[in-house]
Amino acid sequence: MTNRLSLAMPSKGRLREPSWSLLEASGVAPQEPGERVLQTYCRNADIDLLFVRADDVPEYVQDGVVDCGITGRDLVAEGNYDVEVLLNLGFGYCSLQVAVPTESTFTSLKDLDGLRIATSHPTIAQRALDEAGITAELISVGGSVEIAPRLGLAEGIIDLVSTGSTLRTNGLRSIETIFESEAVVIGRRGATASQNRNTLVTMLQSVIEARKSRYLLFNVPTKYLAEVVAELPTAGSPSVLTLADSDVVSVHALVPASDIWALMPKLEAKGASAILTLPIERMVR
Repeated sequence: MTNRLSLAMPSKGRLREPSWSLLEASGVAPQEPGERVLQTYCRNADIDLLFVRADDVPEYVQDGVVDCGITGRDLVAEGNYDVEVLLNLGFGYCSLQVAVPTESTFTSLKDLDGLRIATSHPTIAQRALDEAGITAELISVGGSVEIAPRLGLAEGIIDLVSTGSTLRTNGLRSIETIFESEAVVIGRRGATASQNRNTLVTMLQSVIEARKSRYLLFNVPTKYLAEVVAELPTAGSPSVLTLADSDVVSVHALVPASDIWALMPKLEAKGASAILTLPIERMVR
């Protein structure tokens, strides 16, 4: 009987480096594997790592080969795997989009009713067709889906899109999004959650939450304190510390990183000075 947690990670591709970086930031100290090593461990945590294709991670988790894994939400949905999403990781964003040749007059998925659609995600595509109440011939393509319309194979495609540059390069334009995806941590549905699994999810989530926020410090004249506090986009009350100069106080607050740009000029307009914004390593709410 072992209490060690087994975690499957992408061995390559766009999810590998962000996954590895997130593990390191969470403090579990994974042992760097060699170029061909498929297994390793974490130096300061009871976690064993298995490196496999992202496509295979859901299968390994579903079958109980590993306790949990990191993969794309689209891969879970496409394979109809019986797993549970434990945590959204905030990277690897992409979406399944319906695209057609730029010169076509189609504006939505319903315009492709009765026509042919090429895709490498037939399960998700069929679900979208059923929900839209339309019938189309799905043509499964293993790769280079974007070329299908030019070859006369299909009138439209359903494919994963990150930036849209590949669509534009191939003379296509998106007309509808049918599925949003990102990297996720998954576990076997119905499995008893171990302490190690709960701790791993908590530590990963603490890093994800911290990356969204900044620790903000500044001094402000006491007479403007109420107005400044009203401007702060904080969930709770900020900390206010008295200084040697009784006319000035120091304000400490946790704010969304995305709000810093708009907040700075408002603080300066109220006489705020010595403004500092600091990154946060981990944050457990």
